[in-house]
Amino acid sequence: MRALGPGSVSSFLKVILDVVYFALWAGVGVAGLLTLAAFLIAFNPELLSHIQLTTADGAEIMSRGPVVAAGLLAATLYMGGVLVIVDRLRRIFSTLTAGDPFHPENVTRLRVVGLMLAMLELGRYAVWTVSAWLMPAVNEVEPTFSLTAWFSVLVVFVLAEVFREGARLRREAELTI
Repeated sequence: MRALGPGSVSSFLKVILDVVYFALWAGVGVAGLLTLAAFLIAFNPELLSHIQLTTADGAEIMSRGPVVAAGLLAATLYMGGVLVIVDRLRRIFSTLTAGDPFHPENVTRLRVVGLMLAMLELGRYAVWTVSAWLMPAVNEVEPTFSLTAWFSVLVVFVLAEVFREGARLRREAELTI
């Protein structure tokens, strides 16, 4: 089975990325609407004054409104970051399907993927820090330093440089008579 061109593994992966991309758009939309609703309810509880919302232990859910809204916002932003990564991967795989792996734009796309992976990992640390500061009784789990995530970031940046060098060599070959 071929790796590049129409009918190859890269074209199959491009289709999968397309499906994931549109599912993520739907997820970001739903999460964004839920976040907006949670913020509206958190700052104006009278919107649901006729409804009594409690948890299994009898605690009032409305008192946790800002926490729920912040959590939904963090989830929406995280999904947005994943959406950016999947979009750039879709564009890279479209050049692979076209048989042009060393397209000059792929370098920038890979750098954006690496940067977004790093930002998502830093965002995870930030969410943990803020939640530990605001809710010390709830957050008893220590954050773990993910060696895998940071290794992935480095691999993507190295691949970006490999693609940059490939694009440079292709450009030089095109100038050769």
